[in-house]
Amino acid sequence: MTDQTPTKTSKPKTLRGVVTSAKMKDTVTVSVTRFVKDPKYKKYATVSKKYLAHDPGNTKAEGDKVTIEECRPLSKRKSFKVI
Repeated sequence: MTDQTPTKTSKPKTLRGVVTSAKMKDTVTVSVTRFVKDPKYKKYATVSKKYLAHDPGNTKAEGDKVTIEECRPLSKRKSFKVI
C-alpha cells in the first residue's frame, strides 16, 4: 500500500475590474467593485478595492475593463496578473 496523499490544486481567484492607473512599468492598478449586503439594514452597498496587477508590456490603458488572476507574489503588493 502506498502512503501518497493526493495533492489538491485550487483554481486561482479571478476578478473583473477597471484599470484606474497605468503609469507604472509593467503594472496597472485595477479597481474591483462588488455588492455587499449590510447585515443590520439588509441593504446592498457597493464596495471597491484596488489591486496592483502585472501587465507585461503595458498593453492596457486607463478605463479598460480587465480580468485579473491570482498568482505568486511578484512584489510586496502585487500578486495578480492581467489575463
